[in-house]
Amino acid sequence: MSIAILQQVQEFATQAHGDQRRKYADEPYIQHPIRVMDLCRTVTDRLPILAAALLHDVLEDTAVGHDRLSTFLSGLMAPNEASETIQIVTELTDVYTKEAYPEWNRRVRKGKEIERLSGVSVDAQTIKYADITDNARDISSSGTDFAWKLLHEYRTLLLRIPHGDPVLYAKAIATVNEHLEAVEK
Repeated sequence: MSIAILQQVQEFATQAHGDQRRKYADEPYIQHPIRVMDLCRTVTDRLPILAAALLHDVLEDTAVGHDRLSTFLSGLMAPNEASETIQIVTELTDVYTKEAYPEWNRRVRKGKEIERLSGVSVDAQTIKYADITDNARDISSSGTDFAWKLLHEYRTLLLRIPHGDPVLYAKAIATVNEHLEAVEK
């Protein structure tokens, strides 16, 4: 694994997210993908997984498109690593969004997204566990009524994506349960 490559990926993600702020934590958005990568790093040192963790929200939440991301990664990594990274990021990018399916309510969109995610790769599932772990921490401390709903969605999703890293899976389950219990009190 190359630290220099990961630093360049982090810089790319930082620029892509620009001035975005986290919704439930008053901090620059890039802090979330960095924490997701750090969680993944506790179980793997594979460059495509760590790079995809840093980039997991870029296609979904920024103006960066698939072609630009692919060009960036192709100029930075070995072809197989770039291809694997873009594949994982694509798998982690929501398809059933409100913008794409405005006629569907959140429950229907999330149900379709859970179904879709149940078929993604082991590596994408592993990153999703880290994503859920970090998001659960932020949402539960937000003091919003939405926290209960989102944590239940996470619990449902985790039951459908059990094939990633078992250590991060257990951590995600425990974190969601812990924070769900806290918001239900």
